Amino acid sequence: MAAEPQSKDHQPLVRDVLGRGDYAIIGEIVEPGSRVLDLGCGEGELLEWLADNKRVEARGVEISRTKVQRAIARGVSAYQGDIDNGLVDYPDHAFDYVILSQTLQQVHNPLKVLTDMLRVGRKIIVAFPNFGHWRVRISHLTSGRAPRTGLFPYSWYDSPNIHFLTVEDFELLCRDQRWTLERRYFLSGNRRVSVRPNLMAEVAVYLIRSSS
Repeated sequence: MAAEPQSKDHQPLVRDVLGRGDYAIIGEIVEPGSRVLDLGCGEGELLEWLADNKRVEARGVEISRTKVQRAIARGVSAYQGDIDNGLVDYPDHAFDYVILSQTLQQVHNPLKVLTDMLRVGRKIIVAFPNFGHWRVRISHLTSGRAPRTGLFPYSWYDSPNIHFLTVEDFELLCRDQRWTLERRYFLSGNRRVSVRPNLMAEVAVYLIRSSS
């Protein structure tokens, strides 16, 4: 399958942050001095970067105790928790931004998690791998097996991914829930995708707010 000419499909990404294009986009979106909650924060690398470069008030939630300890060692305020169990400890609009990056496909109840995020945050930032990307489609078509690509290197039995969503799936959910998509970014490697994102984008990043 041939891609469209680069001049039509792609725009250069300004730079990576910590080696990840989605982090670079999140770094662009988040306003200086804002209150940020990162769900599935890992070892706190993104929150540390946001605190250092945007002077945000940063907090994180992570299910792995070891990763929480490493985040705290970085100076990040983080605690161990399962985001599938909700964010009941936080009042409405406690944060300016709630971030969920590369984790949506791993939670058990994505709609509940997203709804909780929109209650707790004035706006939410969601980034996820696009299973509609052409390499994933070709892998499934030619092998007849669960797709394995550079972006999705796992076997079916050890993959952390339990929901296989695409750009179109996610935008349909947002329309059904009447959420407002304020910004959309699509990445292929270290470049932005400007057309046919459901086919050409490897990663999607959205800035969303509730319409209510």
